[in-house]
Order: sequence, then C-alpha cells, then structure tokens
Amino acid sequence: MDQQGHGQISATGIVSSAAAVPYGIACYQPNQMMGTSAPGSAGSIQSPTQAAGASAPASQLAQHQHAYQHIHQQQQQQLQQQLQRFWSNQYQEIEQTIDFKNHSLPLARIKKIMKADEDVRMISAEAPVVFARACEMFILELTLRSWNHTEENRRRTLQKNDIGAAITRTDIFDFLVDIVPREDIKDEVLASVPRVEGPAEGLPYYYMPPQLAPQAGAPGYDCQ
Repeated sequence: MDQQGHGQISATGIVSSAAAVPYGIACYQPNQMMGTSAPGSAGSIQSPTQAAGASAPASQLAQHQHAYQHIHQQQQQQLQQQLQRFWSNQYQEIEQTIDFKNHSLPLARIKKIMKADEDVRMISAEAPVVFARACEMFILELTLRSWNHTEENRRRTLQKNDIGAAITRTDIFDFLVDIVPREDIKDEVLASVPRVEGPAEGLPYYYMPPQLAPQAGAPGYDCQ
C-alpha cells in the first residue's frame, strides 16, 4: 500500500511538473526566433565593403550616362549649327550663280536617268540643270551628316555605316533606309553604348534560411 501510494505521488509530481513547463516557449523559443527573424535580419545586415560595392556600379553607370548624354547633346548642337551654315552658303551660291552650263554632275547622265521613266517623253534643257544642283546639295548634306557620325566614333575615314546612321537619324531620308546596311548600324549603336562593369563583391548575395525547428514534444529532442 505504501509503495503504491508512493508511486502515485511520484507520478503525480511528474505530471504536474511536466504541465508546468511550457515546452513550446522555453525549449523551442530560440529556434523559432531564429526561423522567423533570421531571413529578414540577414537580408538587411551587410558589411560596409558589400554596401559600398553595391552602390558603386550604380553611381558609376549614372555618371557615364550623364556624360554620354552631355556629349551627345553637344554634338547635336554642333551638327545643327553646321547645317545652318551649310544651307546659308548654299542659298548664297544659288543667288550668285551666273554660269548654268558647268556642273559637278554630268547633265547627260541625269537626263538619261530621267528618261528611264517611260511616261516622260520630252525634257527641257533647264530640268537637268535643276536636278544636277539638287543632287549636289543632297550629296553634300548627307556627307555632312555622315561625317558627324564618323567624328562621334573618333574615326577619320567616312564609311558606309556612317552614311547608314545619318539616313536612320534623319526623317527626310527615311526613303533610303531599305538600301543601307542595317547590320553595320546595329554594330555601331551597340559599340557607342557605355558599359560599366562593377566589382564582384558588389553583386547581391543570397541568404539561405535555417532549417525549421522540430515541433514540441518531438522524440529524441533533449531540452536542457
């Protein structure tokens, strides 16, 4: 009887003490806090070197883009000034022209091209003269715009891709887009884009969250 009563008392003490211990809070509270707060805190905590490395490429890229836009704007303003002077000189030359017989382009060749149209039967003597002057101004303006693209790429030789770039940039020349090499234009555009390569430590790193804590009362888990 005494042994049975003693056994019941000890069992009751064990149950009461077990009920008084909050397993979910006392034993697993550190793991639960680590599982919930670790991902957020780890994503926000960075070393000074990593923070500086992450901001450096962005600032350098912004500086390069600003400098490139500033240079491009200056070049466009310079081109507009050159075009204004060009057309002003052309108007003066036209007004001062007296000799209409000598031209840079052969009138016979122009007349032959005009007669390629079957509907054209008769051509006056003044028509090839006007075409010759118009073709000359067309070539001069297109050359001026192409040379501007040559200087943008720091070259001294005018190439066919410079002519293609001048045609692409000018709306009044859009009828010539189909006859220019588009591949060369794409290469020139890609080459003119500034590129900034940041350091490796500036790349964002990824944080793997810790494993989930075992549930309360899991077998084999010792809480001390």
